[in-house]
Amino acid sequence: MRILIINGPNLDLLGIREPHIYGSRTFEECLGELRASFPDTSIGYAQSNVEGEIVGLLRARAAEVDAFILNAGGYSHTSVAIRDTIAVLDKPVVEVHISNIHGREEFRHNTITGGVCAGVITGFGLAGYHMAVAYLLRSV
Repeated sequence: MRILIINGPNLDLLGIREPHIYGSRTFEECLGELRASFPDTSIGYAQSNVEGEIVGLLRARAAEVDAFILNAGGYSHTSVAIRDTIAVLDKPVVEVHISNIHGREEFRHNTITGGVCAGVITGFGLAGYHMAVAYLLRSV
């Protein structure tokens, strides 16, 4: 199985950005743990702060992977373009949110992108990525 994780805006700051919300671990640490936990799975990674680049990654890499894990950050709540891209992919996408979006500001309670994803995992910290990989391995 080939999975590409795409993280959106400001997720390159994990470990230093609001650690009381996002924790103190970097995503690189999480990625290393994922690869060690799932050694028979190819887990790629990309991060962009730019909406159009996320759309481009989803489209360009769909032919190379079996599934995506997407944490589009704030774009999850605003991006019709990312939503429309997910809707036309022939690959499953699992949406992950590190924080519990339902326990935060009201504008974060709903995601535009989540409705076209295979599922949404929210509020379990970086363990949400592990849950997403485990789900994809069982279902794809």
